[in-house]
Amino acid sequence: MNITSWNVNSIRAREERLLTWLKDATPDVVCLQETKVVDEVFPLDAIEALGYHVATLGQKTYNGVAILSRAPLGDVKRGMGGDTDDSQARLIAATVNGIRVISAYFPNGRTVEDEKYQYKQAWMDRLLAGLGSHDMEHERLVLAGDFNIAPDERDVNRLEQWTGTVLYNPEMSAYFKKFLDLGLVDTFRLHNEEAGLYSWWDYRMLGFPKNNGLRIDHILVSKALAPSSVSSRIERDMRKGKKPSDHTVVWAEFS
Repeated sequence: MNITSWNVNSIRAREERLLTWLKDATPDVVCLQETKVVDEVFPLDAIEALGYHVATLGQKTYNGVAILSRAPLGDVKRGMGGDTDDSQARLIAATVNGIRVISAYFPNGRTVEDEKYQYKQAWMDRLLAGLGSHDMEHERLVLAGDFNIAPDERDVNRLEQWTGTVLYNPEMSAYFKKFLDLGLVDTFRLHNEEAGLYSWWDYRMLGFPKNNGLRIDHILVSKALAPSSVSSRIERDMRKGKKPSDHTVVWAEFS
């Protein structure tokens, strides 16, 4: 079984690319972020025609998450719930073949001085609190998505440019560690120790041709699921070609 994650940066703009990829790559589970459409105009029929079950949480123009699966989706939950306003469509969860899969689009934060950065921290605090109720030693759980966090310097091409930004700073690295401290495991680092492998490149200033990227898209799994992780990779070629997202697909394979 494989689980993938992709920030499509508008499913309207990337629909043809998504459908072609689904046909060619046939992933088992796909976590999407930044779909940027309300549920009513999500390309449900076209995706279901390829053999996928679909759960969405959409929002006009901004955010939006979805889970696509070849196996049926059970116990679908949208948002984090609770008393806090959840007007931003950033999280959806479903159970697939006994694995709890969460597709998450973490806030960016804009700048460290901006109130959106405070929102980013508060949103992560809520997510951490919710995940704390899970037994990571025994439950099979996946948290996949665009974290908008590069965990360490191996995940950043130009340290002089990115250090101190909302994507890479000591505070964000500490937040990423909080997820690991809960009992989650970074599948990519289970199988790849080297630096220089990225999942996002800015559209501006020839970011992709110059490989000025960051690894900010992650698939974390519970300790109970980690032993069955056999590989993890970044599909760099999905950033090439006509009308690419600024993110590419990340994969995790399980036995």
